[in-house]
Amino acid sequence: MMFIIYVAVFLCVAALVLGVSMYFKTTDDNVEDRLDALAGLKPNNAMVEAEKSLLSSPLEDLPAGMMGAANIRLLIEQADIEMTPATFGLITFGLLLGGAGAVMVAGLNIVLAVLAGLTLAILPYLWLQFLRKRRFKMFGQQLPEALELMARGLRAGHSLQAGFQLVGEETQAPLGTEFLRVFEEQNLGVTLDQALEGMTERVPNLDLKFFATAVVLQRQTGGDLAEILDKIGTLVRERFRIFGQIQALTGEGRLSGIVLLALSPVLFLVMLKLNYEYAMTLFRDPMGRKMMAATIVVQLIGAYVIKKIVDIKV
Repeated sequence: MMFIIYVAVFLCVAALVLGVSMYFKTTDDNVEDRLDALAGLKPNNAMVEAEKSLLSSPLEDLPAGMMGAANIRLLIEQADIEMTPATFGLITFGLLLGGAGAVMVAGLNIVLAVLAGLTLAILPYLWLQFLRKRRFKMFGQQLPEALELMARGLRAGHSLQAGFQLVGEETQAPLGTEFLRVFEEQNLGVTLDQALEGMTERVPNLDLKFFATAVVLQRQTGGDLAEILDKIGTLVRERFRIFGQIQALTGEGRLSGIVLLALSPVLFLVMLKLNYEYAMTLFRDPMGRKMMAATIVVQLIGAYVIKKIVDIKV
């Protein structure tokens, strides 16, 4: 068992060092690419990719909810916190060692030490996911009003660029921050298509991609953009209304899922308090460990099935 712990610690350290080195290497490569592009030594890959219109990808081709798992830097940016990926990795590794070390110093079972370390290590990631989800939810709630405000600005004679500035100054974060960033990027020479594409990557919202695609289409083919924005705003409000009805109808199923999933760990903690030796049989007896592993697998399958049942897309 100690050998497994040593191997796990070695792998964690190696992964941390590799992640930090890859982060700094990627940053240096990006800086070198931009310098070479400015000097005319080679084309700017970012600009070449940005020239691809939003029309080249399907509207519903959005990243999944856990997209940050493969890109910590993007996850941190979407959560809108001041932190580098290297700092995030150090915090995660520190919690892993701290949790495992505290349990081992307390003289508890080494398996509990590993579980405590892994539980604490995943907390920073869950925290970022919570901030990201809350920010995206607030963005979606602000979007209909922002589109209507931009439509009124266009009817009043303002340009589209001035409309982004108006929404950015009159709307609170996070939507105001993102629209003002698009306006500032245009002032710095970035084309509107590139700025919109960057915003849709930072905020993977389907309604926002509708808006960005509508703007790109209007610039290429013409049309009444104010009327289009009004229709998109109405569509977004209607989707929110239907989503609220679905949440009310599936509330019982979601509550039942929470109770069923929390039942086993809560009962284990109660038994651990009432009869410690009896509860620890699950860790000491080979059959107990197999039963615990099977329980975890079944719990995860049940959580996935319940989520699929109550998660209805609108």
